[in-house]
Amino acid sequence: MNLPGKNVKFPLSGHALTRVGLLAVGFALCLGGCAPIPAGPEEYSAGRARVVLPSTDWEDLGASNEVLPLHPMPAAFPLQTRAVGLRGANKELLAVILVQTNRTNAARGLTLWTGDCAPQKDLWVVDVAAASPIRIDCLRFKRSANQDDWMEKSYPALVRWMDEHRAEVKGPYSHVSYRFATDGGAYVNVNAIVDQRLLSPKPRNNEEFLAAGLPAQKWSLQVAEAARISAGMVDGFFAVPPFPLPVPNK
Repeated sequence: MNLPGKNVKFPLSGHALTRVGLLAVGFALCLGGCAPIPAGPEEYSAGRARVVLPSTDWEDLGASNEVLPLHPMPAAFPLQTRAVGLRGANKELLAVILVQTNRTNAARGLTLWTGDCAPQKDLWVVDVAAASPIRIDCLRFKRSANQDDWMEKSYPALVRWMDEHRAEVKGPYSHVSYRFATDGGAYVNVNAIVDQRLLSPKPRNNEEFLAAGLPAQKWSLQVAEAARISAGMVDGFFAVPPFPLPVPNK
């Protein structure tokens, strides 16, 4: 079920503006007069956000006002979650992306956040907010997320959701987690479970082996940038970037 968005802006704090970047600042300054960006090939609503997908090969896996307990949240914080999936040649799921964001554009007062973005072994972590107590800008990437029950231990609520909705990615997959939140109450949380063949080329020599992780890291950064910018957009425009590698044909 697609829910219409409301073109009302979030007030961005000074702290948030310094991190969102020049593009987001430009949009935030002209929210009153800037027209919404046209839709891409496929889009779905996730609360105040427009989740715009890079192709029509994606499908809607449903939306819910239930707040998945993926991270600590302030009490009575209204969110909506949208899930989308990409299927392969045999209709198997190759990627599942969940976007969780504010249900409406209603402004909130000062919002304090909990949780950290600490480094972890075998996990690529980028903490742009530098452990700020009033905002979050945390990107995490795990290449082999399906091994050693890492997902079950790190994201049990997400694993339960995938089991209940039969949204399992069968092959070796990576996990991208990105959270962005401002002291003014804007919140975006993205979780992507992606078949490794879409993110990491199969290396044929030592040089390619050393560079094999770069496309996945670049895609993760693109996801983070798109989600971060969406928090300052009049219509919550969140353009999911295309994967660096094509969908496998078998």
